[in-house]
Amino acid sequence: MEQTSASATKEPPARAAMTGLERSTLRELLIRGPQTRAAIARELGMSRASLTRVTRTLIEQGLIGDSAVELRSAAGRPGEVLRIRPEGRRFLGVKLTGDRLFAVVTDLTAQALAEYDEPLASQSVEQVVGQIGAVRERLAGEYPDITAAGIGLAGDVASTNGRQIVLESPFLGWSDVPLADLVSERLGIPTTAENDVHALTAAEHWFGVGAGYDSMVLIAIGAGIGVGIVVDGKVVTGTSGRAGSLEHLLIDPVGPRCEHGHRGCVATYLPKPAIVGALRTPGLDYAAVLDLARSGDPAARQAFRDAGHALGVLTATVANFMDPEKIVITGDGIAVAELARGELDAAIAMYRRRPNDAPAAPDIQPFDFSEWARAGAVLAIRDFLKF
Repeated sequence: MEQTSASATKEPPARAAMTGLERSTLRELLIRGPQTRAAIARELGMSRASLTRVTRTLIEQGLIGDSAVELRSAAGRPGEVLRIRPEGRRFLGVKLTGDRLFAVVTDLTAQALAEYDEPLASQSVEQVVGQIGAVRERLAGEYPDITAAGIGLAGDVASTNGRQIVLESPFLGWSDVPLADLVSERLGIPTTAENDVHALTAAEHWFGVGAGYDSMVLIAIGAGIGVGIVVDGKVVTGTSGRAGSLEHLLIDPVGPRCEHGHRGCVATYLPKPAIVGALRTPGLDYAAVLDLARSGDPAARQAFRDAGHALGVLTATVANFMDPEKIVITGDGIAVAELARGELDAAIAMYRRRPNDAPAAPDIQPFDFSEWARAGAVLAIRDFLKF
């Protein structure tokens, strides 16, 4: 269990809902960093008068500030630079696993200010909602001004008649749960819920290496395999929240069967449990297999080589299908990219569309488990902006 803290800030003033131009301006500054008024006006197609009204409101709400002149226009004249005020709002992010709750408080730029985790007392919906409320109350001692909350969990989450519904979450044993509504009622603040990989994709798209790209694919490796997709600047979730479900992509037609009966699919090679299972040795966990592989154990090394090949086929497939500007590979099972980079690159080269195509080189991003909870906070930030 870990908790860090910083000084509490004043509660934000009462405010009306932001207009579309206000949200767009704030989003530009969040994603692209400090900019001159002239640059923002050009990017958003606003008149000088409209931008003045918009920025005045955002400054009054404590969301942005103007700073000393730092940038100059093409004509050599100094320009006033507008910046996000990170302390302008606080957000609560939550990640639920089958047995644990991870929470984080972030500022407006998704920087973590406090982290906390504890075991789930129960998988009952009522008790999980109550536990999220208790964690918020614990963190409220230092951060009483939390604006909104976001929750990520493994499973299918979809909007049904204007409500976010957890259609199915196998790790928690849930189906048809209006989690966002229940938590919002418990906390008294707007709350959104989403599939954890889709949430992580949103976080990487706005605040990570995907910032500024209109198209992106994120592959998350861990207890399972998830693929997040960004098209035209928006995360694609699908009708039933299942967009990016590629864990049963065929790798080897005579390979082992997964728990759903598919033979030789990605799920039989790439997730952490599959790598452990490949050694067929009782009592081993992923950390032990990882240590064996790093020390040169042949069976462990082979398991990671097979995983690396599967990851390469998956990466090439999404590159061929989506043709994205950026491919990101991350997750708490990212060690496969370290131990089997040769197999990963070889499979990408083998399965790319045409031999002369430029290789679909993925961006391998280190991962800390707290990123899952931070991704929940990004959901809240995006919902705050109605994006």
